[in-house]
Amino acid sequence: MSRPVAVHRCRFVDYTPSPITALAFPPLPLPSLKGKKRERDSKDKFGTLGVGHANGNIDLLEWTAEEGEIQASQAWQVRKTLPGPCPSKVDSLAFTLRYPDIFPSDTVPLCSDLRLFSSGGGSELLEWDISRSCVRRTISSQGGAIWSIAANPASTLLALGCEDGSVRLLSLVADTLQHHRRFDRIKSRILSIAWGPPTPRPPKQRTAKKTDNGTDSDEDSDDDEDEWIDTWLVTGGSDSSLRKWDVATGRSTDRMGTDKMKGERTLVWTVGVLADGTIVSGDSLGTVKFWDSMTCTQTCSYPAHGADVLCLAIGPEGTSVFSSGVDQKIVLFSYVPTAPETSSVLTSAPARWIQSGSRRVHSHDVRCLAVWPPYSPIPPSYKRKPSANATYIAPVLASGGLDMSIALTPALPASMTSSSIAPRVVNPLTTRVTTTFEDSYYRRIAYTASVCVSRRARLVASMHETGVNIWRVLGIPDSDVIVNGVDPSTDPETRTSWEKVLEMDLNVRTNLIASALSDDGRWLVVSDLYETKLFELSFNPTGLLKSSRVRTFASILENRITAQSSQNPVSTGGSSFTFTPDSSKLIMASAITSLILVIDLSSEAPTVLRTFNQHCNAGSITSGRVVRGINKGTSDDDEQSVGGIDSVAIMKIAVSPDGQWLATSDDLCRIFIFNLDSIQHHTTLPSLPLPPNILVFLPDNPQILLAVLPNNTIHIFHVEHGEVPSWGREFNSRLPKQFLSAPDPVIGVAFEPVPSSSDDEMTGIAPPSTKPKEAIFWGSSWLCKLELDWEGKYTGQSRKRRRQTGPVAVGEMASERKLRMVTNYRPILALDFLGPGELVLVERPLTDVLSKLPPAFFKPKYGQT
Repeated sequence: MSRPVAVHRCRFVDYTPSPITALAFPPLPLPSLKGKKRERDSKDKFGTLGVGHANGNIDLLEWTAEEGEIQASQAWQVRKTLPGPCPSKVDSLAFTLRYPDIFPSDTVPLCSDLRLFSSGGGSELLEWDISRSCVRRTISSQGGAIWSIAANPASTLLALGCEDGSVRLLSLVADTLQHHRRFDRIKSRILSIAWGPPTPRPPKQRTAKKTDNGTDSDEDSDDDEDEWIDTWLVTGGSDSSLRKWDVATGRSTDRMGTDKMKGERTLVWTVGVLADGTIVSGDSLGTVKFWDSMTCTQTCSYPAHGADVLCLAIGPEGTSVFSSGVDQKIVLFSYVPTAPETSSVLTSAPARWIQSGSRRVHSHDVRCLAVWPPYSPIPPSYKRKPSANATYIAPVLASGGLDMSIALTPALPASMTSSSIAPRVVNPLTTRVTTTFEDSYYRRIAYTASVCVSRRARLVASMHETGVNIWRVLGIPDSDVIVNGVDPSTDPETRTSWEKVLEMDLNVRTNLIASALSDDGRWLVVSDLYETKLFELSFNPTGLLKSSRVRTFASILENRITAQSSQNPVSTGGSSFTFTPDSSKLIMASAITSLILVIDLSSEAPTVLRTFNQHCNAGSITSGRVVRGINKGTSDDDEQSVGGIDSVAIMKIAVSPDGQWLATSDDLCRIFIFNLDSIQHHTTLPSLPLPPNILVFLPDNPQILLAVLPNNTIHIFHVEHGEVPSWGREFNSRLPKQFLSAPDPVIGVAFEPVPSSSDDEMTGIAPPSTKPKEAIFWGSSWLCKLELDWEGKYTGQSRKRRRQTGPVAVGEMASERKLRMVTNYRPILALDFLGPGELVLVERPLTDVLSKLPPAFFKPKYGQT
């Protein structure tokens, strides 16, 4: 019989996630016009999802399936967060290719191939350094506040819609950012902007260029041949109109007027363009309109929404358009082509767009939509045709808004269900077989928070954008007082089991990115991108927590990081922190310079014992192994410049329970092991297919390290030997299928502390060494207890029977283990043991978060409540 566990269900943590204001997928490269066969890559890859928040942060989410796999139960998960300047917000996001002229077609770009731009309502456009998680450069719009941004399909120009009524083009050629042209000014804000379909350069121009410049080489003419021309773009304004602009002259060629209500101006919040030139617009009246770009006349109009239409998205085939806005409803418009059998001119009906369906997957305003694969508005003759028997991956619609969570919905056009492609369609989200927008199940990406627990001090700390709040969990009654799980000695209405002991607001340059609390509750460390602050905590006689900052800590870090980095000014911010179990040392990973610092806190002043720069070395060989994703020409001795454009980010840090081993991982899937007794680098573990979400050592065997990946697979290492133990190589095949297919990835692993011998004698429970070690794995919406039965010691099955039946299948293991996924708590922000038989679980229900938002839009109808 298992030991009962007392659960502190903590809902007092007042963490509030930030609303989602922008979504963006990277563009696919335009096809080559040279006729040369370029490098081809797998079409089964998924691009990075960029998520902009109202607090200025930008999350970069990566697909969690391993290479060669199409489906992933966990879909996209946060890989990296770019902290925004404080205060700031993100209104628009745009990805572009860094070097589009040499980027191979039919290849999904990685983060290293992309440039990321954002605007936040001000006049500054920000370009982000994705590798270092900081702002790379800024440029002024020279026209007031930026209302909209859009990159051309070739990733060579960026258009800005400004407050002063002008469109400004920025040149992105050769990884630069500079003003290129300003269009004519109008008396209206440019609220939305979209580029028209690119056209290939006419052959006559190429011939004339070659004739006039006889000295041009063949290579130059080839470069000219591969150019696409942008001829026009369309904007939506605040004066109840859309305008079509000539890119070559910068002048408005046509104006399209929208409907007005009671003399008020209609705001055109969003526009889009299809490959045939059809313009789609959404306005403040809730109307979605389709326009002919040649005649600039309206072809059809649908009052699809009850309030403002804030966003549009176009399906990858160009036959479906999605719209949403304030009324929380996502509406699907489908293209109905002309029937081929109606050949008569008099009887044939023209092709048209129809409103074919709608869904409501959000509880508040929907601010942004994005579709993967992204739509390329190029002529059909230039589009790549899929192979006859190739698997067709259903497109995925991502939506986000004020309810702070991203919804992923399979969005296969209904017309494809009756085509030859239907038997080959695969749902990448594994929600169900049906993949059409109207009938498919959507999947929600849960929000997470930075919450840490101090076991011995019984403290819970929660970090928000500019500060930290700390609560203390009070003790539980004695076991002899509790009757049937209830304490009758006190009134449940007046009983308090927690108290808030510290509320801290800091002066920061960016939003906070990391924090940690020591196990004894004496030390608290927090950091933004540029500065780390260390506080010493102590309780005053009234029971409140008092914090005193260690003022010399910043200068100590600056002196040590300056010796390792040529960057000026030096950033002392940390991306990850952890304390040793005895709270005598602080392990810090620097945010921009990718250094590991071991800091001694036992003396009067903090002292940096050693700085490790193994993560800074981006050479192709590490301990005789080839590491993926790095330059092939760098040798072991050559270290890349620390904090350069190709710098790596340290993701996770873990210290063994005995304080001897330190494990660190980065976004290149590398794990380094350090010995804290001798304070030196010990070994490098075999690289993983994905950067791990969790690094944790086993309490009863501190030399064993568990690395849990975002797809919930578990990799086991013996850190002293630097290899995978023989019994751990097939561990994932013995995991229950229910665990691997959980909709949310593993966020944490908790081990129950070993009870003292006196407790064992009183309860009659055998020592832990005589039974398999158990661990609680938990995600945002689930938790389960998993027996870590090493060396294949399955529960309740003899060795003789195993020899007779052979290896155990995953389904059999799931039923044999009787794995129970507990889903009563959601979303879970933190989970840890305070002691034997005492568990603290922090959750932040969505209803509590939404209760602080303004009421959602509701339009009453006659006869309905």
